[in-house]
Amino acid sequence: MRIQSSFRLGLVGTLGFGVGLLIVSSVVSLQTIIVYIVTALFIALGLDPGVSWLEKRKLPRWAAITVAFTIVVAIVTGFVFAVVPVVISQVASVWALQPELAKAVSESTLFSDAEERFPYLDLSGVSKSLTKLATDSLPAITSGAIEFGISILAGIFGALIIVILSLYFASSLNGIKSAAYQLVPASKRTRFIDITEQISAAVGQYVFGQGVLAFCNGILSFIFLSIAGAPFPALLAFIAFLLSLIPLFGTFLGSLVVVLACLLPGIGSSSSTAVAVGVYYLIYIVVEAYALRPRLMSRAIAVPGVVVVIAVLAGGKLLGPLGALLAIPIAASIVLLIKQVVVPRQNEL
Repeated sequence: MRIQSSFRLGLVGTLGFGVGLLIVSSVVSLQTIIVYIVTALFIALGLDPGVSWLEKRKLPRWAAITVAFTIVVAIVTGFVFAVVPVVISQVASVWALQPELAKAVSESTLFSDAEERFPYLDLSGVSKSLTKLATDSLPAITSGAIEFGISILAGIFGALIIVILSLYFASSLNGIKSAAYQLVPASKRTRFIDITEQISAAVGQYVFGQGVLAFCNGILSFIFLSIAGAPFPALLAFIAFLLSLIPLFGTFLGSLVVVLACLLPGIGSSSSTAVAVGVYYLIYIVVEAYALRPRLMSRAIAVPGVVVVIAVLAGGKLLGPLGALLAIPIAASIVLLIKQVVVPRQNEL
């Protein structure tokens, strides 16, 4: 009996380990598809506040979804046709200026002035090393550009899949929720529905608000940079828009990149332009933090700053930039579950 029991135990343990290994390998193999599904679900939740607002104006849900997606597609299409060609031409201009930029950096008096004040620093050697590295890296950069083009095509295909999935999730979001509610025992269903609705509303408000803030930052950056005479305003505004999608410190990071770009020698900028851009971003960050963000994130879940930083770092490590974008809504959902479920249960013990 002991031998048979040991055999059964070993067999069941081996089968369990094999099934677990199969599940893990399947998740790793399907991680791209899982990312598509999660991203599409977050987009659908982000559009849900707008769809709900249209439904309150007596529009049927299918019409509200059509209007919301039409507006988003129109904005994205206009943005692509208006900005992307300019960004591409300005990237090409920056690439053409690469030898001049390297020469300007190597001939800049910044390093020599710093060495006079700090004799123990070998900044001239650092400058020569950087210039040599940029020159020697041209073949690798060229091959990398080809791979980048291939990745762009793959990204376009993935974006199309995400749009289709988002449309499906948005149209059947209530049905998906109802089906999920039926799987919960009736005694706990009311509580489960209440928590789920709070999570979906908070996540949707957060995704919607973050997208609007990033879009506003990109548009206002392009307008101000064009007025201030900054170099490559469309390219820098596009960078500011992309980085603003990163929660917490994305706007600051984007403004820092833009200001540093304005300080580069050899691209027609000046220190006064960089100062003006820096002052503008200081004002914008304050306005965003105290005026725009509270209005757009009023229904979003408040997440402690430490949790935000840890979530962004962990999400970026696991899934790259997309993981950093999705980390805050996921962290907010976990925080809400802890407040609504774990803490009350611990208080009852």
